[in-house]
Amino acid sequence: MQVVYIDQDLCTGCERCKEVCPADAISGEYGKPQAIDANKCVFCGQCIQICNAFVSNHAKDNLCIKKKKKERNMLSSVKEPLFAAYNIGHAPLVKEKLRDKSLFKMVQCAPSVRVSIGEDFGLAYGTVTPGKMAAALRRLGFDRVYDTNFGADMTIIEEVSELIKRMSEGATLPMFTSCCPAWVKYVEYFYPALIPHLSTCKSPHQMQGALMKTYGAKIDNVDPGCVYTVSVMPCTAKKFECQRPEMEDSGYRDVDAVLTTRELAYLIKEAGIDFKALPEENFDAPLGDYTGAGAIFGAAGGVMEAALRTGYEFITRNTIPKVDIEEVRIGTGVKRQNIKIGDREFRVVIVAGLKNARPLLEQVKEGKADFDFMEVMACPAGCISGGGQPKVVITTDNFKAYEARKRAIYQHDKNLPFRKSHENPSIKKIYEEFLKEPLGEKSHHLLHTSYIPRS
Repeated sequence: MQVVYIDQDLCTGCERCKEVCPADAISGEYGKPQAIDANKCVFCGQCIQICNAFVSNHAKDNLCIKKKKKERNMLSSVKEPLFAAYNIGHAPLVKEKLRDKSLFKMVQCAPSVRVSIGEDFGLAYGTVTPGKMAAALRRLGFDRVYDTNFGADMTIIEEVSELIKRMSEGATLPMFTSCCPAWVKYVEYFYPALIPHLSTCKSPHQMQGALMKTYGAKIDNVDPGCVYTVSVMPCTAKKFECQRPEMEDSGYRDVDAVLTTRELAYLIKEAGIDFKALPEENFDAPLGDYTGAGAIFGAAGGVMEAALRTGYEFITRNTIPKVDIEEVRIGTGVKRQNIKIGDREFRVVIVAGLKNARPLLEQVKEGKADFDFMEVMACPAGCISGGGQPKVVITTDNFKAYEARKRAIYQHDKNLPFRKSHENPSIKKIYEEFLKEPLGEKSHHLLHTSYIPRS
């Protein structure tokens, strides 16, 4: 399914989108409308963020504008300009489902949404608003407001267990993270021979979706067939991911719809909710409980740091001497680091920005990889710079926005009572009551997946 498009009526052919595309999926002559190859496209949405060709959206009676909004699955109430590069939306569908009294509506929110959504309501870059976001979602009509950070903590338990198992059994290494659906599709299309290197873990929101329709439905004593799940993501590629045929291990579609950060802001505005005046409310337990390790997934290097915090204690059975592993934090580009864990030195690589991954993949392809574990995020600074995040119209402000969001995420981590995924009390409880053990039969069925060659 294609998710990202370029409007041929609006595109001026400036080729800025072509320059930022990490998959070389955009083509066209300079000065003429560009086109996207849906097979190559990884749906990261960076073209959407960089595009500045637009049409004003003030004329309420403009039939052309109304038609374009319908084509894009946008709410008719949206007042912002329409840009040439855009993604297909889910907001009208979610709005309709929220009115359906036969459905039990559950929602989850990604780590980086809480440090960016405030920008759409006039708040400064990097303002942390988890409490207001939870309050807004309840007022929109969701029955349960959960947090993808719980899914991130779950991902760490499963992913670290998988890495340790691969290393002890001499299985396929280096192992690649699989949290980023744009990165996964990139491997499937351009490097299908390297698919075995991808972790079999689903991304956090897909893990969470499967748990919401099984464990969550059981908690609320509702029929899983009546549960409607929505993910609020900084990412346009998640829209593609949730519709992959593999993502229905709960017995249903694990995640029914994905809203970008921008789309959630549209819904809040249309409902007349004063976001800045909202009280601070908590996410619902237990699938809304999370640690600082889950929170830092939003920044490039965050998955690696979270994995190392837990990996150290899983391997050594000792408390990690320093929770903050700043050596693996990164702005953009590539960072290599050797981390001592017990008697072994782990060689890790962190990649921010998909274009930077190709040389490393060539190394792996040639059998010359000199690392054990690699995190890749398709967007230039990780999820905080995702294609579904609030649009920074003045592109020179991008770095300022990314840095503020990143600082906010790490400060949020520091302020939380638990900072290692395996210390999350609700994670411990779900293994005791439901999953039993990491990589066990039930967790393998619900939380892991497989990938397909696409080329």
